[in-house]
Amino acid sequence: MNHHVKPMTLIKEIDYGTPSPEITDATKMVTLEIDGQEITVAEGTSIMNAAMQLGIQIPKLCATDSLDAWGSCRLCLCEIEGRRGTPASCTTPVAPGIKVTTQNPRLANIRRGVMELYISDHPLDCLTCGANGDCELQDMAGAVGLREVRYGYDGENHVFAKRADGQANDMFKPKDGSNPYFQFDPSKCIVCSRCVRACEEVQGTFALTIDGRGFASHVSAGMDEEFLASECVSCGACVQACPTATLIEKSVLDLGQPEHSVVTTCAYCGVGCSFKAEMRGEEVARMVPYKDGGANEGHSCVKGRFAFGYATHKERVLTPMIREKITDAWQVVSWDEAIDYAAKRLKETQAKYGKDSIGGITSSRTTNEEVYAVQRMVRAAFNTNNIDTCARVCHSPTGYGLKQTFGESAGTQDFKSVDKTDVILLVGANPTDAHPVFGSRMKKRLREGAKLIVVDPRRIELVRSPHVEAAYHLQLQPSTNVAIMNAIGHVIATENLIDRKFVKRRCEPTDFFRWEEFIKRPENSPEALEPITGVPAEQVREAARLYATGGNAAIYYGLGVTEHSQGSTMVMAMANIAMATGNIGREGVGVNPLRGQNNVQGSCDMGSFPHELPGYRHVSVPETRAVFEKEWNVKLAAEPGLRIPNMFDAASDGSFMGLFIQGEDIAQSDPNTHHVEHALSSMDIVIVQDLFLNETAAFAHVFLPGTSFLEKDGTFTNAERRINRVRKVMREKQGMPEWEVVSRIATAMGHPMRYNNAAEIMDEIARLTPTFEGVSFDRIDELGSIQWPCNEEHPTGTPVMHTEEFTRGKGRFMLTGFVPTAERSNRNFPLILTTGRILAHYNVGAQTRRTDNVAWHPEDILEIHSSDAELRGIKTGMKVSLASRVGATTLTAKISDRMPPGVVYTTFHHPVTGANVITTDNSDWATNCPEYKVTAVQVTVSNHPSEWQAEWQEREVENKRIGKEKKLEPAE
Repeated sequence: MNHHVKPMTLIKEIDYGTPSPEITDATKMVTLEIDGQEITVAEGTSIMNAAMQLGIQIPKLCATDSLDAWGSCRLCLCEIEGRRGTPASCTTPVAPGIKVTTQNPRLANIRRGVMELYISDHPLDCLTCGANGDCELQDMAGAVGLREVRYGYDGENHVFAKRADGQANDMFKPKDGSNPYFQFDPSKCIVCSRCVRACEEVQGTFALTIDGRGFASHVSAGMDEEFLASECVSCGACVQACPTATLIEKSVLDLGQPEHSVVTTCAYCGVGCSFKAEMRGEEVARMVPYKDGGANEGHSCVKGRFAFGYATHKERVLTPMIREKITDAWQVVSWDEAIDYAAKRLKETQAKYGKDSIGGITSSRTTNEEVYAVQRMVRAAFNTNNIDTCARVCHSPTGYGLKQTFGESAGTQDFKSVDKTDVILLVGANPTDAHPVFGSRMKKRLREGAKLIVVDPRRIELVRSPHVEAAYHLQLQPSTNVAIMNAIGHVIATENLIDRKFVKRRCEPTDFFRWEEFIKRPENSPEALEPITGVPAEQVREAARLYATGGNAAIYYGLGVTEHSQGSTMVMAMANIAMATGNIGREGVGVNPLRGQNNVQGSCDMGSFPHELPGYRHVSVPETRAVFEKEWNVKLAAEPGLRIPNMFDAASDGSFMGLFIQGEDIAQSDPNTHHVEHALSSMDIVIVQDLFLNETAAFAHVFLPGTSFLEKDGTFTNAERRINRVRKVMREKQGMPEWEVVSRIATAMGHPMRYNNAAEIMDEIARLTPTFEGVSFDRIDELGSIQWPCNEEHPTGTPVMHTEEFTRGKGRFMLTGFVPTAERSNRNFPLILTTGRILAHYNVGAQTRRTDNVAWHPEDILEIHSSDAELRGIKTGMKVSLASRVGATTLTAKISDRMPPGVVYTTFHHPVTGANVITTDNSDWATNCPEYKVTAVQVTVSNHPSEWQAEWQEREVENKRIGKEKKLEPAE
């Protein structure tokens, strides 16, 4: 036996039974005695929680520390000296000097009696039950010493379909396997309400309830619907909370109970949730949200919790491939052949067209270390700054706008900060769909009393949903963001709502006075801008007053801000009002971008822009270049390189002829698809590194298979600047880490680039990047996660930025004049299209489309207002043509009142739709971020057949045959 091998075991987190109160400097501490042991805890702690801190496990079934105390199972009874009865330890708070007994013959007898009742109404199929070995009911039966059940199954019970008298048992419900990811078996339910409470308290969806009373009480997914048909969003909170096998993952039923686990980070959105990958060998039995995850604290969404199957999908490519021309068939080759071929073709292209004729694109889905390797390869081996990232086509205005005003290209707060927020200004973001774990946290704060202002052309769920309603929905016209923000700023300035003490202490006076004069101008008033924005002036005024005077006010925003021609201006406009009202530099406030992909922040941090080296330092600064030149032993170019749109234009002109594309499907995700495809087909050498043969790979000459997040070792950086470890839970299925492939290409091109592991890459990043100075894998393992900047001044990271002064010193107010977009509607294209995401899918759908998430969203849908639909003869279910000035596509229509008349909406998750075929190449003035959110379009009934149209035609024939006055219509 090798005693040096670290055993792989399941990570078991301590469950304290009830939540622990937050401890601050003002928290009162209480000393008490439990089973003869003295302990001091925070006031408000439950006896159960305090006992667990001593290592005393009081039996429980309805209690878990992710939910508020409930006190229904009666197992956790205790005795308190001098008090009568046996109170529940979960609902009884500690008190000074009390003496608690948690175990004696009286309590043991009561617990056994209670447990006997539970077991008498529970199937005794432990040997074949999927939860065997992971069942709290089983554990508690052992903990209370239950050895027999006197009641048997002779009476009425929930286990069998027939009662003893032979009559049907109305309370019996069959198993519900409708949800693709988990099963509901009501015969195993003990009605502890943990699933119902998790849906309410953690997720905030309120999809589950307890129906019936007494013996007839049971868990219901709303009117006894199946789970798939209910309002359940499949976040998994109910499954995680269930103490039995009533709710259990189908993957566990298929594979059996896991035998070891590894903590890693989700590879979907920018929330950056931590998960325990619970494994059987190299197969994932389930992904369980990690309670100590800094971003998610034990919660999850349907994507991170369940949609990991793409990593082993049959369409995944696991061998390198090459071809001379894109019309040739792919040839499978070895890694050595593929790497040598790629390096040879890149060098030949440079020799023919010049050193700046090639470049690279990094991915926001890969690790920091992998991104860093690509940008180093481009700068040092290609010897050009032609490096850009998909992050620029979504959030580059964030970097530019916040850098200009605050001095740092990142959000200001951690996610926990929203717990202290009194007013949330949500602009151009849909957190419950795109960032659902943070969306749940935001809903919880709103249920606690915080006020919400939604600025969005579309009525998102948070405008009105169970137990949550926005105070104001400023339903503006697409492209008028800056106008609405200037109107809000105008009210703040003209109604004397500016925090002048903050401005005087923290901001540049000259810039502030210039901004104040500008924003007070009559043309920036809500009344003057109402015809442009479409939002009633008084509504804007009331919302502005709420933001300025309602307490801690925080701005959260998404791609509905950045993907506009004035994206950078809008970010600066939001920063202006945050500074003007003093809502910067403490918990509960700030300007917070909700990043779209898992490593958007990290890909920007790592130097993926053509003008910036890692840490947002300009390539033109000799001192900055010298640091990297010394480390890399190479002379670096001082001129910024090409952005992605410039690469495409140059390719069409014949001067940019080679491209390395890391983990990004630009032929589906970038705007004006026809232009992108023309550029790609014009190049001499296109190299794609990815999991699947995507739309872009159709134009590639080299395909280098990538690794899924389950095979990666490295880090992701989320929207709150949190650097999380990504740990390998299985070997690379294609045989090599992505950073090693990149390093070998660079070496083959003449730039020696060798690392033994990903940790060495992070060590290099830390040596060269001041904000990452204190970051290492060991340090992250020690702290759990780190929010940069992490350096000598901030050795454990920085949850809240700009606390005493801004990164740039004094905050800078910027002038934000409204400039209408060049994209206008007209007679030919009278509608405006805006795009977004849906909960079940992620980005271009490459991952989620290869999972059972397609059960919820099998195709992109065009939402259209009833008045616009009626004018065009469109009904729900019809196939319609969606056309713009640059292209057209076909979608299924759905009549919806979520958009105002004149605005249509769709998602972009399915390549068969190709929604970006119709988006233009208009872009942000400062960063070239595409204007995805504003495209003038026309919608007409398509000549493509659809099931709805066939049904409609049949009913029209039937109407004529029977001559009915009242026409039959198919159900919507």
